Amino acid sequence: MTNPGWDLQKTVYTALAADAQLTALIDTGLYDHVPQNAAFPFVVIDQMQLRDWSTGTERGSEHVLMLHVWSRQEGKREAYAIADAVREVLDGAELTLDDNRLVNLAHQFSDLKRDPDGETYHGVLRFRAMTAPLI
Repeated sequence: MTNPGWDLQKTVYTALAADAQLTALIDTGLYDHVPQNAAFPFVVIDQMQLRDWSTGTERGSEHVLMLHVWSRQEGKREAYAIADAVREVLDGAELTLDDNRLVNLAHQFSDLKRDPDGETYHGVLRFRAMTAPLI
């Protein structure tokens, strides 16, 4: 059985990579490990917290998934557009995982700010997901 966090991450990656609106904005810039000389803009599937969500009769997992948007276009417009595209794909999505069932996936918040380097915009999106093993 696949770890539910990895199962969710693979499926999220596949859904984002298949979205035409998002890929028009970032081309192939979707990572869980950013290459040394990655071209801007890009999206990173980053932190995943996994918590037990089991009941007295069923196993389950709660996931907190953080995605980061990076842009160097002047102004925030590009970063906002990328963050909106990510949210459109994932918020409320009914994704099919390999070894688990996605109960729900919801956007919790987004935060967009200028990075300390003064030229990069950094957006953080947090999603909460609930999964249960396939029976």
